[in-house]
Amino acid sequence: RIMTKMVDEAKLNQFVGQMLGDLGGALSVPLVRIGDRLGLYRALHAGGPMTPGELATKADIGERYAREWLSHQAASGYVAYDAGTGKFTLPPEQAMVFADPDSPVYLQGGFDIAATMMENEALVEPAFRSGRGVGWSEQSQCLFCAAGRFFRPGYHNSLVQAWLPALDGVAAKLKRGATVADVGCGHGFSTVIMAKAFPNATFVGYDFHPGSVEQARRHAEQHGVTANTRFEVALASEFPGKDLDLVTFFDCLHDMGDPVGAARHVRQALKPDGSWMIVEPAAGDRLEDNLNPVSRLYYAASTMICGPRPLDQPVGAALGAQAGLRTLSATISEGGFSSVRKAIETPFNMILEARP
Repeated sequence: RIMTKMVDEAKLNQFVGQMLGDLGGALSVPLVRIGDRLGLYRALHAGGPMTPGELATKADIGERYAREWLSHQAASGYVAYDAGTGKFTLPPEQAMVFADPDSPVYLQGGFDIAATMMENEALVEPAFRSGRGVGWSEQSQCLFCAAGRFFRPGYHNSLVQAWLPALDGVAAKLKRGATVADVGCGHGFSTVIMAKAFPNATFVGYDFHPGSVEQARRHAEQHGVTANTRFEVALASEFPGKDLDLVTFFDCLHDMGDPVGAARHVRQALKPDGSWMIVEPAAGDRLEDNLNPVSRLYYAASTMICGPRPLDQPVGAALGAQAGLRTLSATISEGGFSSVRKAIETPFNMILEARP
């Protein structure tokens, strides 16, 4: 029994308030996803202030549901409410998070990942006891789509504009016509973005998940880059190719059971003057450096996804989503690279460049 005389009431109230905020966020996940799938945010963004009845007509939903959904969104601060007119508005700042897929802070994919993590709870809890892994293909199939959707805004807004130019001479090579392997490409968002920006270069996307490769091929067709892009099923430690100018790993090295083996294979596939770009979640080297809101998200994903995945693979290194520069550099160097540097960093990612 807790001895109440030892409890600081002010601290308790503050913590309960934090918990109410956390629970409110957790319970908002299905409501945000419903609003996304039914086009409610898009309707508010396009149509301006609306009453529940107006939103119901615009989005073709029941008015009673529109009223409850809007009330929750207003209580959450996701939409604004005008008591005088009875109308709800999606402010431009919130629209960047909920309604604009090209916004650098579009977070609908994060809500999708939260939902898949809840689905995967029944798979991961037994792994806690056994210490074994949970394979990528065992987890919710929605996870593949959610991960791609979550990372795409960062790639769309930063990859060509900032990340590639931060590498030593790589952008110039791509403009002239380089040969590139995008390993762990998933649904191919990163590959297609690069292929559109650098039509003289040739890009091959590799992923070990056949379903993701099929989605990547469709994505390339939709964006008209099949002339300089193709996708194949392959492991990071076995993908074909020699004399490559650039190899890219987007948010995937820490998910690999044998990251040193993958690094060693990349080293063998590159030209002597080639570059390896490794995009990883932003993280410090010490736990105390990572006690912040962004790392909180990444540690959750690491526990439920990024840790169980490599534990299901050979070697089972399981670096985790908050490995930090020191651990990543040591891993890359062990694979045979003589130079590793942090080229650029964002609040969500750090971009490393490794040279043979």
